[in-house]
Amino acid sequence: MRILAVSDEVTNAIYNPEAKTLLGEIDLLLSCGDLPYTYLEYIVTHFEVRHAFYVHGNHDSIEYLNNGRVLTAPGGWRNLDRRVVNVDDVLIAGLEGSIRYKPEAPYQYNQSQMWQRAFRLAPRFLFNRIFFGRYVDIFIAHSPPAGIHDGQDRAHRGFQAFVWLMRAFRPRLFLHGHKHHYGASAWRSCFEATDVVNVHPFRVIEFDQDEITCGGFSRR
Repeated sequence: MRILAVSDEVTNAIYNPEAKTLLGEIDLLLSCGDLPYTYLEYIVTHFEVRHAFYVHGNHDSIEYLNNGRVLTAPGGWRNLDRRVVNVDDVLIAGLEGSIRYKPEAPYQYNQSQMWQRAFRLAPRFLFNRIFFGRYVDIFIAHSPPAGIHDGQDRAHRGFQAFVWLMRAFRPRLFLHGHKHHYGASAWRSCFEATDVVNVHPFRVIEFDQDEITCGGFSRR
């Protein structure tokens, strides 16, 4: 399965008519948030992908278009927040949002709130373990886990609940955005059985149950 994962920043590498030729066929689209809905609609249309899932980032908002359309979500994409889906025998789950740093702002949660949201996924993961032999394969979130690719400033701290999710349910991939990646900062790390990947602004990932290749790096 070839995955195109995007987050946080519109890039000309994707937003151009040659993107499909340059990147090749894509089987699955995943968005980790903070992208215009019009951009996501362009991606799903241009790459002609049947399966596309997203979670909201803390900067997501309604879009008012010149033709009178009002977008509250990207057309052609399915919201994966607090959900688990099975796509061609790949189990995928997600949680939206960032750490709360503004009172009453949408898609922001404190640590306790995110713990509660993460716990609600546990029954479905246990169901997967019984019927599929594993809990979850790919987990997508807007924010990183605490201590992995996160920042020291208040707005970019990661969630402790995500560390628990990886330790308890052992996804092969944990994809996130929120923390922009520049220069020599780490964008891929290993935590126990999980590859943690910052997808800002995009990553093309080759995924199967035996090996993951991302940005030229592979792990069995």
